[in-house]
Amino acid sequence: MSTDLHDDWETDDPTAGDLVEDEYDDASVSLFEGDEGGLEFAQRQALVTLMKQRFISARTHPRDWQVLVEHERVLRSRLNDLFLDLAVDRTREVAWKRQATPETGGRFPTLLHDSAWSREETIVLVHLRDRLRAGLASGDARVYIDRDDILDHIESFRPVHATDESGDEKRARNAVLNLNKAGLLISTASEERFEISEAVEPLLPLELLRELLETLRNANETEPEAVDDELFDEEDDA
Repeated sequence: MSTDLHDDWETDDPTAGDLVEDEYDDASVSLFEGDEGGLEFAQRQALVTLMKQRFISARTHPRDWQVLVEHERVLRSRLNDLFLDLAVDRTREVAWKRQATPETGGRFPTLLHDSAWSREETIVLVHLRDRLRAGLASGDARVYIDRDDILDHIESFRPVHATDESGDEKRARNAVLNLNKAGLLISTASEERFEISEAVEPLLPLELLRELLETLRNANETEPEAVDDELFDEEDDA
């Protein structure tokens, strides 16, 4: 179940650069001996965050998001030099990188390692998108979900022939942890409750959603029931 939003860049604390940022003049582009770069410190920091994180948003990376909004063209240019494209959703205030595709076909060299979402992660992604759309449509400024809700939803897709209950539960809990680490589930004061990132929707467009659900159908003995059809009906009516 492969998507173009899941890559294997290592992630660090997004505030790690705060210790040195104040040491540099905002207008300076020479940051170390022999530096031939053309970006200011904040621009470089935003670029590094874009490269290392699966996405940035005004919610999760406010400092880098503001720099991107102000300097989108130059950051896009630097990504283009690496055969990467910059996607920006200003309505939801989310930005992410993706592999560029040659107009003549074929493939460019890539720095990204495309990894497949696990079966459990795919189930959760579809569920999060459904819950996010429903919550926002109801007027909620932020949409939350409980860990047990997610685990119960994964359980509902468990094939009838499955016998490894402990293994299935471990994979389900790991799916929650991985999506939390990816920033698509945002931690709250309660360890059992998460905010659903608005990045879920632009990173999981309808075409990809259909592909994931079809793969999920093929992996199970029985089809997922109304959740997918209702979601598609809502999309088609939009």
